[in-house]
Amino acid sequence: MTEINHLPEDALLEILSLVPARDLILRCSRVCAYWKEIIDSPTLWIIKCQRAGYISKACKKSPSDWKKFYYICSVKRNLLRNPCAMEGMNCWTIERNGGDRWKIEDLPGEHGQHLPDEKVTQYFVTSYGMCKKSQLIALKKAGYGNRFMDAIQPAITVKDWFAPRRDCGSMYKLCVRLLSKKKQTIQEFLPEPVMMEQWSDAKWQTMTHTFRDYGPGVRYIYFQHGGQDTQFWAGWYGVRVTNSSVTIEPEDLSE
Repeated sequence: MTEINHLPEDALLEILSLVPARDLILRCSRVCAYWKEIIDSPTLWIIKCQRAGYISKACKKSPSDWKKFYYICSVKRNLLRNPCAMEGMNCWTIERNGGDRWKIEDLPGEHGQHLPDEKVTQYFVTSYGMCKKSQLIALKKAGYGNRFMDAIQPAITVKDWFAPRRDCGSMYKLCVRLLSKKKQTIQEFLPEPVMMEQWSDAKWQTMTHTFRDYGPGVRYIYFQHGGQDTQFWAGWYGVRVTNSSVTIEPEDLSE
C-alpha cells in the first residue's frame, strides 16, 4: 500500500484541501515537516478559497496572506444579535425609551417602503421622545481572540439601515466605538445626526463605516443607534431601523 507521503504533491494538496481549516492548523501541521510546509504554503489556501467561493474574477489583487484571508472569510458573520426585530427586543439594551417607547412593526409600515432585502420583514421604530438601544460585542466570545485582533487588526465594517415615515419628520443617530479591555474608547464613529423632512420619499438608507488601522487592544465593539420624530406626535412616527450589522471583514481585493 502506498503511504500518503509518497503520493504526488498535487494529490496530497487535494486531500488536505478537504480537511477543515482548524484541523489543518492544529493537527495536520504537526504530523511532519513535509505536511507543515504544504499547510503553510499559499497554494493550499488558494485552493480552499476558490472552492468556497471566497474570491471572484472581479478581484484585482491577491491577499497578502491567503491563510488569514480564508480564516476571516470562513468565520465572517453578523456579530449583532436580533438585528431585524425577529426576537422582539431581545439582545438589545434599551438606553433611552422616550415618548411612547420603542415598538416593533411589520414592513413596509404606514407611509413606508419595503427594504431592498425581502427577507427582512420587521423593523424597530422610535417615538416622539429620544429612543436609543445598544449592544456590546465581546470579540473573544465571538471567536476573535486577543492575539488575532492585535496582530491582524482586520477591518471592522458597520452597516445600519434607517428610514422615516413619509408623513412625519424624524432624526436618526448612530454611535459605534471600539473599546479596550477596560472599556475605554480606542476609536469611535459618531456621525452627525441625520435629519429627515416631512413628506420625504421614505426610502431606506444605509449608514456605513469601516474601522481600519486602529491599533492593538480592541476587545469590545459598542453599537448604539436610535432617534425620534421631530414633530412630537404621540405614537410611533420616528425613525425606523433594522438589518443592522457589524462584521469582521477579509482583506479588500478590489483596489
